[in-house]
Formats: sequence, structure tokens, C-alpha cells
Amino acid sequence: MKKNKIDIVKAWLNKADRDLIVANREINLDEPLTDIICFHAQQAVEKMMKAYLIFLEVEFHKTHDIEDLVVQAAKKDLEIIKLKDKGAELTPYAVESRYPEFSEPSLSDTKIVLEIAKEFKDYINNYIKNKTIKEK
Repeated sequence: MKKNKIDIVKAWLNKADRDLIVANREINLDEPLTDIICFHAQQAVEKMMKAYLIFLEVEFHKTHDIEDLVVQAAKKDLEIIKLKDKGAELTPYAVESRYPEFSEPSLSDTKIVLEIAKEFKDYINNYIKNKTIKEK
């Protein structure tokens, strides 16, 4: 059975929320694993952006590049371009953070990454909510 667009968007956002739950649990531990937190924050934003692109009905290719996803979304929502540079900050955590050559992010950098993820979440959720209300 084929799901409708809103169900698919909700499924992507639910997956993103689960990544943020993991990141937020870990940040509150005595010795948080900052690389893991940053990885999950990046994954959350990537999934949020893919949900957003589906909502906007913008086709996209498989990528971990948040900046690229923001540029794709800007085709239908110019306002999101303000998050482009912040998205670029997250992209390295998609792959590089999983390898030992990557230096461990500081706790302060990790908190910034979580703030960026929250900014994306707030923006995307507000946009979808406002557009959905207007369509009703």
C-alpha cells in the first residue's frame, strides 16, 4: 500500500526525532561521547531536510550534504537559505565522525551542533505546520 505524502513526511520526521533523542540522552551523561552526539544530530537534520524536500515536492538525490539539501529546498522556499552555512557545519559529522582519524569534537562544539539541529527542527516543523494549516 502506497503511503500519502504527509505520512511519508511524518515517518522521516519521526526517524529524525529518534536521532535527536539519542543525541540529547548522551549529552546529559557524565562523559558524553561527542562524536556520537554530533553524528546523530547530523543524521537528524539530514532526515528532517529529506522530509522537508518531500513536503515541498522537490526531488533530491542521495546525499549526506546538508548544505546541498538546503539549496535544493530553496527552490521552493527561499527563506531556508539562511540555514545553509549552519547545514554545512553538520555535514562532516555524517561520515568522518565514524572513523578514528576524525578528532573528537569538543563539548562546546557538540552543544553548538545540537543547537543547529534544534534550529532546523523548529524551522521545518513551523513551515510544515503553517503550510498545512493554510491548506485546510
